[in-house]
Amino acid sequence: MKKKNLLGFSALFFGYAFLYLPILYLVVFSFNQSSVAGVWDGFSMKWYSVLLQNDAIMHALLTSLQIAGTSATLAVLLGTMAAISMIRLGSFKGRTFLSGLLPAPLVMPEVITGLSLLLMFVTFERMIGWPSERGALTVVIAHSTIGIAYVYMIVSSRLRDFDTVLEEAAQDLGATPSVVFFRVTLPLIVPSLLSGWLLSFALSLDDVVIASFLSGPGATTLPIVLFSSLRLGVSPEINALSGIMIGIVSLCVLVSGVIFYKKRTSIQ
Repeated sequence: MKKKNLLGFSALFFGYAFLYLPILYLVVFSFNQSSVAGVWDGFSMKWYSVLLQNDAIMHALLTSLQIAGTSATLAVLLGTMAAISMIRLGSFKGRTFLSGLLPAPLVMPEVITGLSLLLMFVTFERMIGWPSERGALTVVIAHSTIGIAYVYMIVSSRLRDFDTVLEEAAQDLGATPSVVFFRVTLPLIVPSLLSGWLLSFALSLDDVVIASFLSGPGATTLPIVLFSSLRLGVSPEINALSGIMIGIVSLCVLVSGVIFYKKRTSIQ
């Protein structure tokens, strides 16, 4: 029994080490005095100061945050409407086709998605003059298209397991369909909406392939800037940026864990 526990603990330890030691290594070397990657030359925070003075990275970060926030919000709105339509409207003409079409971006290679959207925008530009150029708008449309699929899958799975007794009770008490949705249904599916928004935001912020097809000179996203700079070697500024992002994500996870723990203990 002890040997089995030791084996399980060893597998768990090496698994977590494989996942998190490279991240820890990156954060540690973001405080390195030397500009040479992998050579420790003393503790320093100068690369964080240099990072804040790098206009290209700061502009790309702001652009990525704006694109990710906008595309995630659009994905939640459209994906939620699609999920409600597919789950609550019952059978209608074309339902089977749409049910297979909505999650299609999940299995489609990003190269194919980016190329097809690029060809579509080029065709529209020739036919109607829109969009006049590739930029933030085209990237938002592309990221929203992918995010809709994720939001649809999350929200539709929640609606399938949704207990309609509360909605029926509200209707029996005289509530209109709009009141039932905003006062009963929406509060109960908010966790799913939040999950879909966060997932869409993270996917948009992390995307390189699709953005490389559709972004323009004035809308270069952060992943493209980082990917381009990596061709010349790992810069300590990238380590500093990664350290900041890891710190923010870790703080959010910690805060959400504390909130969840307090709610669970209060219920018990």
